[in-house]
Amino acid sequence: MIRRVVITLVASLSLAACATTSSGTATGGEPSGGSFDGWASSIVAADWTTSRGTPIQAFDNARRDLVAGFQDVGFARADMVDFTLRPDVPNPTSADQALNAISRNAEQATRGCFLYFTSHGSPRGIVFGPNRLLSPDEMARRVDDWCGTRPTVVIVSACFSGVFTDRLAAPNRMIMSAARRDRSSFGCSEDATYPYFDGCILESLPISPNFLVLADQAALCVARREREEGLSPASEPQTVVGVDIARELTTTYAFRR
Repeated sequence: MIRRVVITLVASLSLAACATTSSGTATGGEPSGGSFDGWASSIVAADWTTSRGTPIQAFDNARRDLVAGFQDVGFARADMVDFTLRPDVPNPTSADQALNAISRNAEQATRGCFLYFTSHGSPRGIVFGPNRLLSPDEMARRVDDWCGTRPTVVIVSACFSGVFTDRLAAPNRMIMSAARRDRSSFGCSEDATYPYFDGCILESLPISPNFLVLADQAALCVARREREEGLSPASEPQTVVGVDIARELTTTYAFRR
């Protein structure tokens, strides 16, 4: 099942709701021609193990290839930061370092916001580095601070990541999650190249003209893979689209081809 909700809020509520390893040098100002020029983008692999604690590469594989994939559709590397929060690497990045860098990037590239987090999750939030959980309430506060009223797309790839969709929803935002708020997602084993949802995003990017189609295609891809492998209950990725950004995703913010 594909769930896409388009939310409508009155203007006053819209303003109230929108007051959220290598880094590039971000640049703001007016766009120079691309749909996503001046968008601050951040991609974070926030966990590095299986559910049993065995180190894996799936999250970092996804981070690496998502960086390339989103550059291909129009996001500028100069306005993009990406991080792994795994501690078993030289000079590891802490959760606070990543969050501060995302904030600095958003201060410099001010036309829009794109945030992608891949990790393990629970009904309380997502794993965000060693010994830290990023809750929906904290995520909402940070997205408000980072992105304000600018057009914003947030993707959370984790079990139970549907807990973020309603909390982050606003007229200027599109929110995608890998699973319903009460469902697991799949693909975090030792032999997995990517978590299934991330792999489906990567598979769908080259054939999707915009984020709306990407959400639908990725959800269909996940459902197909889970059905073929007999995985149950289905994760059922979720999408919530704000009424303001919905009008722009097929035109102003279409992917580059």
